[in-house]
Amino acid sequence: MLDSEQSRTPLVEMSDIYKRFGGIHAVEGVSTDLYPGEVVGVLGHNGAGKSCLMRILSGAMKANEGTIRVNGELADLQTPQDAKKYGIETIYQNLALANHLDAAANLFLGRELKTRFGNLDEARMHAETKDALRQLNPNFKNLKDPVAKLSGGQRQVIAIARAIYFQAKVLIMDEPTAALGPSETAMVADLTRRLKAEGIGIFLISHDMHDVFELCDRVMVMNKGRNVGAFKIEDVNKDDILSLIIKGSLPDDWAPRGPSK
Repeated sequence: MLDSEQSRTPLVEMSDIYKRFGGIHAVEGVSTDLYPGEVVGVLGHNGAGKSCLMRILSGAMKANEGTIRVNGELADLQTPQDAKKYGIETIYQNLALANHLDAAANLFLGRELKTRFGNLDEARMHAETKDALRQLNPNFKNLKDPVAKLSGGQRQVIAIARAIYFQAKVLIMDEPTAALGPSETAMVADLTRRLKAEGIGIFLISHDMHDVFELCDRVMVMNKGRNVGAFKIEDVNKDDILSLIIKGSLPDDWAPRGPSK
């Protein structure tokens, strides 16, 4: 976490969030926060409420109750466009890329650059995309290919570059290494560390315990719509997290692990 005056104000504060679908409580009274330069893991079984909570933060879903503050300011996130105005960008598991379009068209999808005559400025978009991608991966090629032909790692770089180009302050990463090979997984992990070092706050939704313990500063676990545990990563181990995910509680003999345990 960054040691600065700014870091004392959370980038995001979600307080007492509720989301109901009829009689089903998908999210029930959940609170969490995120600071600059911090990675917070959001864990839980499918249906535990973690993706629903993050969709509320991304503006894709409206909470029934609760408040969200961004940089201390009360934020009304009715749509994904509202979230983007606050610097909140989401990288979904399916990456939300248009497979038939190339990297530049995807990076600027919905936010295309125009010439002074109002036409698409394809040359500028290509140049900006080339620069943005090669800052993240100097070996990135195939800029003109439809993204359907690219590897999973290359597609992930495009999604991350899109968020960074539009000055994300908060990044929601949904299973960023799912279906990637070892080398591409390592590359995405390295990119995550670089984003963290630049002061971006990251909510990481993941089932991969290696990713969680390698990348996260804190972790919160959801079970049946509730936040059943939030800890500094050094205070828990994998068995503790699995117990929270499965049972909704810590092992009976649990004590804070501490960095030396």
